[in-house]
Amino acid sequence: MSIGADVISILLNGFQQGAIYVLLAVGLSLILGTIKFVNFAHGALYIIGAYLGLYVAQQLALSEGYLAEQGVANIGLGGGFVVALLAVTVAVFVVGLLMEHLVARKFYDRPDTDQILVTFGLAIIVQELIRWLFGSTSQPFGQPPWASGPVPIPGVAISEWRLWIIAITAVLVAIVYVLVEFTDFGLVVRAGTEDPEMVSLLGIRLTRPYIVLFGIGAALAGVAGVVGGPLSPINPTAGTDILVPAFVTVVIGGVGSIRGAVLGGLTLGMTQAILIQTGIPEVLFGIAMPSMIAGYNFAQWSQVGIYAIAAIILLWRPEGLLGREVTGS
Repeated sequence: MSIGADVISILLNGFQQGAIYVLLAVGLSLILGTIKFVNFAHGALYIIGAYLGLYVAQQLALSEGYLAEQGVANIGLGGGFVVALLAVTVAVFVVGLLMEHLVARKFYDRPDTDQILVTFGLAIIVQELIRWLFGSTSQPFGQPPWASGPVPIPGVAISEWRLWIIAITAVLVAIVYVLVEFTDFGLVVRAGTEDPEMVSLLGIRLTRPYIVLFGIGAALAGVAGVVGGPLSPINPTAGTDILVPAFVTVVIGGVGSIRGAVLGGLTLGMTQAILIQTGIPEVLFGIAMPSMIAGYNFAQWSQVGIYAIAAIILLWRPEGLLGREVTGS
């Protein structure tokens, strides 16, 4: 593979991985920045989206779990990926509405530790429920046939589906940005963030926009699960695994900032792509690597890298890349 193809591969992988983080972080950032609610069940919404998308899109062959014990060998609708994407968006939006109404709303005025405990417990319940139904075995989530071929770039061995993930993320984030920044709904949400008491005195009930905002954040997490599922087999712990990078994305981008979530997600995604790619100095700068580390695989450092980047950014800007600085009175 040529240097140019290597660079393109790094960029596409970085943007694709960053897109998954962005989908998770936008909703998480809005909920945390607007409603001031710490939602550790956000990863559970991701895994609900992944399994629901898999169920709607294709067939699951079950070898363990409660359903298999009951003699159910195969389940699934085989409706295709587009149907799955639409179904997951609507279904997880409704799940988000229920989560806000039944759980989150009761903890808005409680300490952060209470919010963390109840949502983390909810995430564990979802994880174990999925494990009980489908077993612990990873389920292969096939890429859509119309997007499973290689990208039309010579020398770049990357599935076209990665480009679709970037495109889907860009469209959804743009829609949410317009909704929050340029509509009456967004005006009420932002005003409620600044001065909820004044908004209430004007006769505006914040419970309605807050529950919709929570549902939007949940739907984005579900979409992240269904578009990210075809990249690798999914399992019940995938939601927990993705949660910490999602929170890191929010923190380094700036809590409450959609643009910050985008910038933070792309920063982490690109960091992982660069570390996973071997021979980085040669690829990016044309510098020969010392023989003792030539060909060394940096993939094992990819997770460490995102936390190192986060530490550097937060030491420089504690409020995040595009977060607002909080000053005392």
